Amino acid sequence: MPDLASTAQTIVAPGKGILAADESSPTIEKRFKSIDVPSTEENRRDYREMLFRTTGAEEFISGVILFDETIRQNAADGTPLVKILEDKGIIPGIKVDTGAKQLAGSPNEKITEGLDGLRDRLSEYRGLGARFAKWRAVISIGDGIPSDYCIDTNAHALARYAALCIEAGLVPIVEPEVLMDGGHPIERCNEATERTLRAVFAELAAQRVPLEQILLKPNMVLSGKECPKQASVREVAEATIACFKRVVPAALPGIVFLSGGQSDEIATAHLNEMNKIGGVPWELSFSYGRALQAPALKAWAGKKTHVDAGQKAYYHRARCNGAARKGAYSESMEKAA
Repeated sequence: MPDLASTAQTIVAPGKGILAADESSPTIEKRFKSIDVPSTEENRRDYREMLFRTTGAEEFISGVILFDETIRQNAADGTPLVKILEDKGIIPGIKVDTGAKQLAGSPNEKITEGLDGLRDRLSEYRGLGARFAKWRAVISIGDGIPSDYCIDTNAHALARYAALCIEAGLVPIVEPEVLMDGGHPIERCNEATERTLRAVFAELAAQRVPLEQILLKPNMVLSGKECPKQASVREVAEATIACFKRVVPAALPGIVFLSGGQSDEIATAHLNEMNKIGGVPWELSFSYGRALQAPALKAWAGKKTHVDAGQKAYYHRARCNGAARKGAYSESMEKAA
């Protein structure tokens, strides 16, 4: 059986983080639409191959979360995409949930599905080269929500998924995302995040999941997107660290934050500020999708002649986030690029 604790530690090695390239078919279609590129299997492969082949990205990227289609795909020259990552020393991972659906009895809240048949799917993914997995739960803030019902059912599902991953020899990334949609102040996000994390860690303990072998992929504590008063970078960093110190056990090797709709530069600045503050028992890292990819997608624009430009844009964002892991990021890095 693989040493899952050391795999988890490798994923959060100093200066490194995760590229989340596990967009579902509808999501990648939306992204491609923004650059007027049809979402064909070939285009999706070419785009992801461009990212995975970027020279030097492995200095800052330790793992990549793949979608079901991608883990089975070969590059244009016939090399499996998984092998391209492995040859760079990047650990392949896989998204295993089947999406957030309406929660029965609470129409404004969601429950993530995908537990049925998960044991067999995990075994197959391990055979295809995955060494870690991801499951995302979605918690909304609004009038009278999140409810304990929504938090508890999602926490239970996250822990069931994590236990199955451990059994299958995969490091589970546990992702309870409190969404930034809405006009709520940072205090509401703080309260919802703390409640959610308390429930998640209680379920993980109840379901015998060893914390040394998992990673947490949470939201940062932020003001709602539509809130008229946006918390500063320092306030976000301080609120996030204070919240996590109260509820996240020290046994956890690392926290890989999601960007969750933040702009690429702001997501980097927030992570940087947290690492400047420091004084926490876990590695504070990143597992960014859009915040690593948005400039690369735009630069590539679906053109074979623009692959180099796309790779430069991706490398730049990876480098900035690698620096943020050490609290060494600055706006001058953006200007220099």
